[in-house]
Amino acid sequence: MRALLATSIGVTCATALTLPLAAPAPAAPARTPVAPVSAAAPAEPAGSTQSLPLRPLTDTAPRATGEPTESTNPEATRGLLRRDAHRFSLVGVIWDDADTELHGTVQVRTRATGTTRWSGWQSLETHNTDHAADSGSPERESGTVRGSTAPLWVGDSDGVEVRVRSENAGPRSGAADTAPLPAGLQVELVDPGDDPEQPRAEGTPATVTTPSAVTAVTPSAGTATPATAAQPGALPEAAGLTMAAAESSAVNADLAPLGAAEISALSKAESEEQAVVGAGAKPFVGPRPRIVTRKGWGADESLRERTFAYTSTVKAAFIHHSATGNNYTCAQAPSVLRSIYRYHVKSSGWRDIGYNFAVDKCGNIYEGRAGGVTKAVLGAHTLGFNTNSMGIAVLGTFSSKNPPAAAVTAIAKLTAWKLGLFGRNPKGKVTLVSGGSGKYKKGAKAKLNVISGHRDGFATECPGIRLYKKLGTARTSSAKLQGR
Repeated sequence: MRALLATSIGVTCATALTLPLAAPAPAAPARTPVAPVSAAAPAEPAGSTQSLPLRPLTDTAPRATGEPTESTNPEATRGLLRRDAHRFSLVGVIWDDADTELHGTVQVRTRATGTTRWSGWQSLETHNTDHAADSGSPERESGTVRGSTAPLWVGDSDGVEVRVRSENAGPRSGAADTAPLPAGLQVELVDPGDDPEQPRAEGTPATVTTPSAVTAVTPSAGTATPATAAQPGALPEAAGLTMAAAESSAVNADLAPLGAAEISALSKAESEEQAVVGAGAKPFVGPRPRIVTRKGWGADESLRERTFAYTSTVKAAFIHHSATGNNYTCAQAPSVLRSIYRYHVKSSGWRDIGYNFAVDKCGNIYEGRAGGVTKAVLGAHTLGFNTNSMGIAVLGTFSSKNPPAAAVTAIAKLTAWKLGLFGRNPKGKVTLVSGGSGKYKKGAKAKLNVISGHRDGFATECPGIRLYKKLGTARTSSAKLQGR
């Protein structure tokens, strides 16, 4: 596993691109087109998804003896018997209709690659509709969205067994007693591919032949704005970038060089100097934390939709846990993120990864959905409240385990900076209009904390009770970082 890179490509933003630095102005949610460009560039990091249909099984509910039992209703249980597979590291189950709930349990066990060791049965979070694009949005109505469980990180594996059991199914139950399972059930086995290559050392020039401009996006204008390359026909120091990757990087070009693996940290004074605030207003902006870019964690930019979607502002931050489990190292976090991204797009049918940012157990912060880390990018993280909010997912499951202190600190740092760019007080309240959720009907006004847990906007366990209880600490720390 290659380590994340702290070095940037040796060229300044000014020489790579010309982009205006402006505060996002109110605008209706829109998808801003990015002009297609083409170039001979290396392929994105390899990854893959294996999709295997689940078949009717006898009831696999374990008895005291550990043996399966027979069911009078085999349709109540579907699954996959032990089988070999190509290498994978993340597992999820999907079905045809995104509006259909899976009422029951989903469990998997996997075999570590190159061994005969099988894990114990592990449960997947089945109620995952609360992490999705809002009803009626172009993303939700695209025709590609499918129902899905939360994904589970299982590490390097080459064997799988799956059982999906309907609610109330048992040896004496019949069809009338059990909730029907969704149609089209299949297990998704995701290989995240390799970590990104190390960037070139400073002073090692390279060029990628392109048209004379790359199109970048400025939400304040609401339209695509051309950003001219320093040299006609070339992007200096951007070797290894596909054009989709160049587009994704260009929207952050006022923060880091094109193709940079990270956006470096700034002091509070430097962050406030960059912020655009009203005349006479005090800029309550926390110091910008270090952020690993999509390039840095190895996002395959060919997977996502090639347009960026924005809302008017950022009024609130919703905190999530990814529910992918805690069995990963910090060196594996980019692989976990690539797997979630692939699962969201290729398996669940979303336009991009749902979260705006991610945080790992060591407190590293990652850029999520493409469109620019300072901008009001429309995500798919809190059903009913994606508009004018951002979603931050802590990688892990925190229903029964406490989140690491480093992760809570990272939430405070990220919100102090990003919410500060939009004039929000992390300890304050905000009123959001629901787009329709399991907790608030469409059009209802919800008064929420500026830093809220996912469960505040939707009837869900997310972000896990242990993480949820830490949000008060995060709010206080975030406000202090802003100087409040």
